[in-house]
Amino acid sequence: MKLADKSCTDFVEVLASKAATPGGGGASAIVGAIGMALGSMVCNLTIGKKKYAEYDEKVKGVLKKATDLQGEFLKLMDEDAKCFLPLSKAYGMPKETEQEKKLKSETLEKCLKEACSVPVNIVKQTYEAIKLHEALVDNCSKLAISDVGVGVQCLKAAIIGAQLNVIININSIKDEEYVKKIKSETEPLVEEGIKIADRVYKKVVDILCK
Repeated sequence: MKLADKSCTDFVEVLASKAATPGGGGASAIVGAIGMALGSMVCNLTIGKKKYAEYDEKVKGVLKKATDLQGEFLKLMDEDAKCFLPLSKAYGMPKETEQEKKLKSETLEKCLKEACSVPVNIVKQTYEAIKLHEALVDNCSKLAISDVGVGVQCLKAAIIGAQLNVIININSIKDEEYVKKIKSETEPLVEEGIKIADRVYKKVVDILCK
């Protein structure tokens, strides 16, 4: 059964167990899905309301992108588990002879890159999701503004969590060019994503405390 098809109870129980998957990557993906789902909820509570008619077209555009991202996060949750299992097996390969050491080293490098690809994608998708919340905060029903804040905080946690999973993988990768490339792809997005999330959250609090 796919992780995405499990009940909340089953997912939390397997996450808490000593099973190899899911782990931090899968948790980051599901938190990202939840964060984006909250954004979608805000869209649905805004669209069609006379009071917010001026925002209708913009919010409809946000909702379309949000729905796609929700599905992407759930796919990434299962992809993370799928990519981690070969890596887990690679760590258990024998290394008694020089040939075994060479094979293990090559296999680990390949599996680490595959495992790293998923949290890299989670970082990228979460950055896009955070930007959607930025587009929502000034263009949505004020009755649901707190949910924009909750959603963007979930996404902040997701992007940081995904980056931690990137870091733990690249720390063991010997290909320096690959590591440099991954850092250049993710670090600016994480830094900017956190800044946007904090800005959106502050705006939500300011609106609520007026």
